[in-house]
Amino acid sequence: MERALGVRAEVGGLHPRYGTHNALLSLGPATYLEIVSADPELPRPARGRPFGVDAPGLPRLATWVLRDEAIEERAARAAAAGLALGAVQGGERARPDGSMVRWRLTDPYAMPVDGLVPFLIAWGSTPHPGSSAPAVGTLIGLRAEHPLPDPLRQAFAALGIDLDVAAAPRPGLVATLKVGDRVVELR
Repeated sequence: MERALGVRAEVGGLHPRYGTHNALLSLGPATYLEIVSADPELPRPARGRPFGVDAPGLPRLATWVLRDEAIEERAARAAAAGLALGAVQGGERARPDGSMVRWRLTDPYAMPVDGLVPFLIAWGSTPHPGSSAPAVGTLIGLRAEHPLPDPLRQAFAALGIDLDVAAAPRPGLVATLKVGDRVVELR
């Protein structure tokens, strides 16, 4: 990412429950890019690691997250629409400086519609990571691609999400970033 974007991501911390660690880049005060990878020092969880971090063909844009402080209500709407996002659960990790980051989220293993339907997160009183990670640019667009775009559009509508969906041979996400005077696409 440093080669592609020109900014080194800041180490975020460990996710012992998932066997991963992360690094972060800010795309604005309320938007960030989280780079997640397997942590060789952590055991592999019984469910495996989320986001396909052990799969071949990395790096890739695996999924996205929708922030909603009314997470229980949106998760209930998703369940009523047949979208299995999983139960809302708490999460936390220590920052390198020892301070704690806490959140609530739906199950990141769920990955409905090939990971194109986001999982949900609520930050509560924890400062948003986009406000402190190294700034790399701005997210100017996000679109989903899928061989069967209509069911994905229906899933987004059920969640109240307005996101472009295009027909494509393979499922995927495309993030468009403004980085200095360049426009960069991440897939």
